[in-house]
Amino acid sequence: MTGRDTKEPHRVSSPLELLFDLTFVVAIAQVTAQLAHAIIEGHAGAMLVPFAMVFFAIWWAWMNFTWFASAYDTDDVPYRLLVMVQMIGVLVLAAGVPAAFNDGNLLAITIGYFVMRLGLAAQWIRAGIEYPDGRQTSFRYAAGIIVLQVGWWGRLFLPDTAVVVTVAVTLALVALELSVPPWAERTGGTPWHPHHIAERYGLFTIILLGESVLAATTGVQGALVTAGVSAQLVVVALAGVVVLFALWWLYFLEPAGESLEIRRGLSYVWGYGHYGIFAALAAVGAGLEVAVEATGHHLEISAIGATEAVAIPTAVFLMLLWLVHAPLVTRLVIRPAAILPAAGVVLALPFLAPSLGIAGVIVAIALVCAVVIAATILARQAQPA
Repeated sequence: MTGRDTKEPHRVSSPLELLFDLTFVVAIAQVTAQLAHAIIEGHAGAMLVPFAMVFFAIWWAWMNFTWFASAYDTDDVPYRLLVMVQMIGVLVLAAGVPAAFNDGNLLAITIGYFVMRLGLAAQWIRAGIEYPDGRQTSFRYAAGIIVLQVGWWGRLFLPDTAVVVTVAVTLALVALELSVPPWAERTGGTPWHPHHIAERYGLFTIILLGESVLAATTGVQGALVTAGVSAQLVVVALAGVVVLFALWWLYFLEPAGESLEIRRGLSYVWGYGHYGIFAALAAVGAGLEVAVEATGHHLEISAIGATEAVAIPTAVFLMLLWLVHAPLVTRLVIRPAAILPAAGVVLALPFLAPSLGIAGVIVAIALVCAVVIAATILARQAQPA
């Protein structure tokens, strides 16, 4: 196992990486479904913290694997077996999502996270043994992963009544997890490939959008069972697809590979910032499920609440898309003059739900996103070469 060439031409995701991503489809589907159910039952606020925590475990495990694979993927037998260990951990974590949301039971999620991190730590140890140039950095990564597992297991023994303490300990552990890469790489950076990383993040974005399509489809099924086909259902479903297509279009308007190659030192800002982008996309899917299902029967939440479930994460995605790329990209395609007013309009639209209805608000959100795309394309075409 040696460091890969950071300038390797035509570096793309391997079949093993694509298989690894499929296990996350299951985990993300579970999280999105639980958030949608919480919104429908009228207690979304109480589920935001569990959603953020569980999604962090999913995102952090995926991201750590992705950056390691970009630097040290050998695709030999030991590497494949250890990746499969990590995939088993993802599936265990996915199985534990309902218990975490409904009962606050984090045992299965902790076990799944432990298995994922154990497999990755073994990869780092192997890299440290076989690649002398990156030995100290690799061993630091492995040590950070292993030590923090003690903290995650210890968190399980906190009493259920100590909510504030539990949240504080969780936030501290998250901060420590985020600090491991910059601490480990103080002794030397890892040879990750910028264009490969940009492609991997794009693929994860597509996975999240796919989960949103699945969530919306689930909502359509529920509405059909309850009330059958209606004009409102068709409009909301089509507008929801337009929203997802628009978010996909906007994300891939802003290329990151070349900028990551030029400004490798800003990779943490870009890489970590995607937690918010990815979480927002997952929440959009849950919101669309709620909006679609609301066309079939009465829900505990109002029309304003149902449309806010789509508008808020959509606006967050729009704002973060600009914020995350702004420090990295030398010549932004996504301009704040277009994206920020659009986010503000999207946030305000749910207050028109009593007059426009759920369908009208979702259509308006889709139109705002489409206008941003058109404005961005026209502005890019008007720029000098």
